[in-house]
Formats: sequence, structure tokens, C-alpha cells
Amino acid sequence: MRDLEKALADIHAIKAQLARDSEFRGWGPATVALTGLMAMAAALAQAAWLPAPAETPAGWLALWISTAVLGIAVTAAETVTRSRRLHSRLADEMIHTAAMQFLPAAVAGALLPVVLARAAPDVLWMLPGLWQVVFGLGLFAASRALPRAVAAVGAWYLVCGLVVLAVAAEERAFAAWTMGVPFGIGQLLFAAVIHRALGEADPHG
Repeated sequence: MRDLEKALADIHAIKAQLARDSEFRGWGPATVALTGLMAMAAALAQAAWLPAPAETPAGWLALWISTAVLGIAVTAAETVTRSRRLHSRLADEMIHTAAMQFLPAAVAGALLPVVLARAAPDVLWMLPGLWQVVFGLGLFAASRALPRAVAAVGAWYLVCGLVVLAVAAEERAFAAWTMGVPFGIGQLLFAAVIHRALGEADPHG
């Protein structure tokens, strides 16, 4: 029985190592691009329906958090399906590895609005820039399992986050462009990198 357990453990360890050393192809370029378009649409919605978001930060948070949750849900659903098709028996390990690499950034991004809203609501205007910095760091953390050019996308988010923090500090407002432009363009860049790495237009991507 112990020999069987050891053999199973060895197989699991080998699969986990293969997953860590393989390029993750579960991201679909079309779905990633869709999240960029969703960010742009949310920015337009903010401009139309929340002309003074600093006066109603709860509405601003609801708009962008719901956009993020929807984007994550759509991406996750396709990632699971796509991984099982492309990675076959390594799919579960590949998904787990990719999720663990990005998890710290995702948790930090989710907790930031909660902490700031409760402890320092006067600095909520920093959220767009902080989210972009955190997302960029998450991409860097996950880049070893992604195409090499993803590092450039991570750099885009880091630079955007710092620029947004510097510019927004003057008015301490929630301008629609501070979310729509960085995430809209950033996700389209991410999609382009993935599409180029795949080497072909995937109709299911």
C-alpha cells in the first residue's frame, strides 16, 4: 500500500513539475480582448452615469468591481475549457499553477477597496493606480508560465499605475480614463501577445 501511495505521490510531483515548466496556453486571446472592451465600456458608463464619482464612491466601486468580477468569471470559464482541450491530462495542474502564481496579486487587489473604504476613505482616489500596479506585479509573477512578451504588458500596467497615481493626486477624483485607458489598452495588448504566441487565429480563443 505504501509503495502505491509513493508511486502516486511521485506521479503527482512529476505532473506538477511539468506544469511549472510548461507554457500555460489556457488564456484565450478573444476573451482577454473582451475584458479590455468591457473596461472601456465601463469607463463610458461612468462618464455617462457617474459625472461626479468622488461624491458617490460606492457607485464607482460597484461599477468597477462588478466589471472585474464579470471579466474574471468569463475568463475563468473559458480558461478551464481551453486548458482541458489544449493541456489534456496536465490541465488541472496547469490551471492550479497559473492560479497560484497570480493569486497573491488577486487577493491584494480584492482587499484594497475593503481596507481603504473602512480605514482611509479619503484616499480611495488612489485605487485605480494601485489596482494597475498590483495587476502588473501579478503578470510579472505569472510570466514564467506565459509568453515572454507578457513582461511588457506587466510593465505597461506598472507605468500606468504610477502615472495615474501622480496625475490623480492633483484632483483626487475618479476620472473615467484612469481605469478605461490602462485596462482597456492593457488587456488588448495582453490578447495580442497571447494571439501571437499561439501562432494562429483560434476560433475558440
